[in-house]
Amino acid sequence: MKYLYQLCLLLLLFSCTQSKTTEIPTISLDKFSDGIHHWELYSKIRSEARFDSSDVISISNNLLAYQNEDGGWPKNIDWLAKLNPDSVTNALSVRYRQSTFDNRNIFPQIEYLSQAYYYTNIEKYKIAAQKGFEYILREQFPQGGWKGWDAEAITYNDDVMTGIMELLLSVKEGRIYFDWLSQDLKSQLLEAYQKGLQVILKSQIEIDGQKTAWCQQHDPVSYEPVQGRKYEHPSITARESSDIVLFLMKIEHPSAKVKSAIEAAVNWFENAKIEGYDYQTITIPERAYHETTVNFDRKFIADKNAQPVWARYYDLDESKPFLSKVDGEVVYNLDEISFDRRIGYDWYGYWPEKVLQQYRIWKTKIN
Repeated sequence: MKYLYQLCLLLLLFSCTQSKTTEIPTISLDKFSDGIHHWELYSKIRSEARFDSSDVISISNNLLAYQNEDGGWPKNIDWLAKLNPDSVTNALSVRYRQSTFDNRNIFPQIEYLSQAYYYTNIEKYKIAAQKGFEYILREQFPQGGWKGWDAEAITYNDDVMTGIMELLLSVKEGRIYFDWLSQDLKSQLLEAYQKGLQVILKSQIEIDGQKTAWCQQHDPVSYEPVQGRKYEHPSITARESSDIVLFLMKIEHPSAKVKSAIEAAVNWFENAKIEGYDYQTITIPERAYHETTVNFDRKFIADKNAQPVWARYYDLDESKPFLSKVDGEVVYNLDEISFDRRIGYDWYGYWPEKVLQQYRIWKTKIN
């Protein structure tokens, strides 16, 4: 009897140890940074009180509080701010309450909530993530691809296409925090992924029979480059094209068409780099900028020792770099761009550098 008692006690202690709540790890908030940045620029509502990044439950509940009935989310919200969600939403215009993928939105919420459900087993997080996935499926163009905020077009700007496609690629790869997906929903998402991949391949721009890179927006039927905002002309864009190629290089066992698209884009990046100029951020006296202040400006100046840089836009005839005023007038000098647009938009950058670095690794891997 004594030994039986001791055995029962040991089993009870083991059971209590096993039932302790597992600590919830911090989930990355990196993909929310663009939306929060825009909140800080444009929102008149200010809050010093914010949830700690480790407070997964509070952040997840905040995401649920802002989710629209259609399963998406409005853009440009500070998801960590301790505010009344109804007050924030009511302060938005009708349009800004709408769901949109603009400014890297919706796909981060789905991924975050899926991870939160995996760690907590709280059912409402899974339900919200499922509604988000269903929104993605409904919003896909019949031929594939998704639109942003400014044009009824396949949109690469703000990671609309690449953000969604990376989310779907994670589903395809079988990330453990998507194990909750039903077989039917997973099949629909994988079909959406394949259609999206075909859109990327079909919209790669050709000049004189040579594949180059991509525009920010493409027609959802013809796949031709199209206008976005007035200053976002049909063109080849180095920034968004860099994100596309980085995504394509993540695909395991790429098809011949995917490999060819990557090779052509890398070749275009090599030919499109600008040498002998430096894109500088300079310090200036602090001045007002929307609902905040800034103390910097940008200059594009001759410097024979500068590292190669790329323009945001290149024309469709000769891949010649250009800029555009807010009204759509094409110019070729950064000083002709207004201060607001000069610091609020990346006209030049070093985005392809990462592509060229990753390309060498990718090339070795596939060989």
